[in-house]
Amino acid sequence: MKPQELVHEEITVWIPMSDGCRLAARIWRPHDALENPVPAILEYLPYRRRDGTINRDETKYTYLAKNGYAGIRVDIRGSGDSEGLLFDEYARQEQDDGLEVIAWLAEQPWCSGSVGMWGISWGGFNALQVAARRPPALKAIMTLCSTDNRYSDDAHYKGGCLTEENLKWGTMFLGTSSLPPDPDVVGQKWRKIWLERLEKMTCYPELWMQHPTFDDYWKHGSVCINYDDIQCPVYAVGGWADGYANTIPRLMKNLSVPCKALIGPWGHAFPHEAAPGPAIDFLNQSIRWWDYWLKGIDTGIMNESKWNIWVQESIKPASEYKIRPGYWTNTDVWPPENVGTTTYYLNPEGLKTSAQPESILPIHSPLTTGLKSGDWCSFGMGPDQPVDQRSDDGQSLCFDTGHLENDVEVIGAPTVQLNLSTDCKKAHIITRLCDVAPDGTSLFVSYGVLNLNFRNGFDNSNPIKQGEIYQISIQLDDCAHIFPKDHRIRIALSTNYWPMIWPAAESSTLFLQSGISKLELPTRDSMRNTAEMPETFGPPEKLVPTICQLLGAPSQSKAGYNHDTDQKITETKRGFGFGSVRVTDINLDRSDSSILTNRINDNDPLSAESDSFYNLQLKRGDWKVTTKVKLKLSATSDAYKLTGLLEAYEKDVRIYTRNWNYSIPR
Repeated sequence: MKPQELVHEEITVWIPMSDGCRLAARIWRPHDALENPVPAILEYLPYRRRDGTINRDETKYTYLAKNGYAGIRVDIRGSGDSEGLLFDEYARQEQDDGLEVIAWLAEQPWCSGSVGMWGISWGGFNALQVAARRPPALKAIMTLCSTDNRYSDDAHYKGGCLTEENLKWGTMFLGTSSLPPDPDVVGQKWRKIWLERLEKMTCYPELWMQHPTFDDYWKHGSVCINYDDIQCPVYAVGGWADGYANTIPRLMKNLSVPCKALIGPWGHAFPHEAAPGPAIDFLNQSIRWWDYWLKGIDTGIMNESKWNIWVQESIKPASEYKIRPGYWTNTDVWPPENVGTTTYYLNPEGLKTSAQPESILPIHSPLTTGLKSGDWCSFGMGPDQPVDQRSDDGQSLCFDTGHLENDVEVIGAPTVQLNLSTDCKKAHIITRLCDVAPDGTSLFVSYGVLNLNFRNGFDNSNPIKQGEIYQISIQLDDCAHIFPKDHRIRIALSTNYWPMIWPAAESSTLFLQSGISKLELPTRDSMRNTAEMPETFGPPEKLVPTICQLLGAPSQSKAGYNHDTDQKITETKRGFGFGSVRVTDINLDRSDSSILTNRINDNDPLSAESDSFYNLQLKRGDWKVTTKVKLKLSATSDAYKLTGLLEAYEKDVRIYTRNWNYSIPR
């Protein structure tokens, strides 16, 4: 074995903060780093470094250490084994601590003084946020599956509409946050710390729902407020099946620093282990990035194309895919320079390149339109992607092209411009772009959502007036997709998208002025036949964890639904779990499970309700702790009703109970 392949690992290292609080870290570094200091790469999360993320951390950080870097996983204040309390995501305290962590790392005898920061989701968020604070030792970041706008592109709101994910994610965050530190790390005081965490726990969904507009709460931590705050190089990475792909074009357009972008077919996961495939050798790509910016080695990465994008080919709709067929396209701008705009008018006879005389077409969708939507964000661990859209299309106002005479490649963000009025004061409009095959199957490509009260921007809500005609523009999510010859392009308009989007307080009918309303598609001639995969994007190296034994694989149950014809109630259920793991080096078992249930009466938007449950357990010998979180959301015309229950068990004895009951103006 080569000397540089020997890895020194420290399971628990305490990083002191200036206020006396200590953060728990796990560190992997080359065995000789004290004699030959190396750059440090930080990931900073609340997901428990010893038992929550260790299954992926071990392989990833061992790889970094073998390639001449120190990898550091730090538990955010109040999470895992770290001291203090955690009150919210992306708080100012979190950023302040991050600055101190980076300064501490730069001063360690095994560190060269240069620090990088990376992470996926939360870790990608705070990599951007901490970079905007400009710590001197932070030389570059990699941000994966993250956002520059915490309001418009996160798990809480989309287009000014409350999402299902707000409750689902909030329940899971509560569950993770409510676990205790490990007694093997903190000793007998673990129980006192646990009870303090439970007592001070924030009901996160309630906090987020108190801020329905893009106010100062969301602007904190949204680097879109001033991209120039970021003064270090940025590598932005994501996938088309992820919920955060829109962030990458905005970052690349607005950052003034050296930057690169990578978007594959993947869900919410690192590209070397993501689905749908093809996965790539992302860890090698990351080393090329870090070598360039942290070691000053010219790896050639900055001489290559600024953008690497996976253009997806048409495929039969399915709830999960092992592979999404397509090809890599490389460009220095987004959309690529050879992309133009093709305009289609929403005419009564379908999508046409010339406008027909205006006519008024009603849009009134059943409340259950959206059952085929899949999840807002796919994790690639099970059936969570949009399936055949025909049943949702049948409940929408659809406009199709004729059968295409040639392939049409769409790269960028489609937009629709709609002239419409409404018969009520509260309404949503949902726009889906679909690829319709000759046999009629409808493949989801992209979508956009708008609460019409936010038609002028998300800073303020502006009530709509019945009968007044509004000109609105909706930007759909960025995409890269080939509509094949003989297929049709479809735009589907609906007033509901349940359960992904909470319904408006009133059942509305919108009146669309066809012939004036239009779709603008960013299109180009396909480059598929001339495309070449980047040489550095080979298959990922197979990395097998050695300190984790998988007892139960991560899973996501297929979303099922039942309809009670007599009661006119539609119910959906889906489960999610990260599986069961035995962390062998600390002799600890961890398991989780969750279920989300949504119900709605076909005729009453105020009947909507969601129940979310999450269960987490840690066990070592006779020590066993369990937390259970139950949240329920319903609404009146004026307020959301949120109730909750948090329970904690030591062994099988309940030692803590907390109830929440909120009425939140809507």
